[in-house]
Amino acid sequence: MDKTVGRGDGGTVGRKKKQATGRLRVKQVRSGSGRPAVHRRTLQALGLRHHQDVIEVNDTPAIRGMLFQVRHLVEVTPAGERDA
Repeated sequence: MDKTVGRGDGGTVGRKKKQATGRLRVKQVRSGSGRPAVHRRTLQALGLRHHQDVIEVNDTPAIRGMLFQVRHLVEVTPAGERDA
């Protein structure tokens, strides 16, 4: 009797997903004041300290999740582009 271990979806268990590569330019366009503490902590974890602060971060799923949480407070562009 041959038993296989896994999810039965073609052997994808244990494989790493391809992560997005590149850099993102993040600008804080709205203040964190008066926002829920979790939003303020997310801005701080991203490295945004002040209103109108600009940072560059790696484009990873974790960073994208953080940006999604504070999407109403930030503006995101690819790092290669400059404001006109």
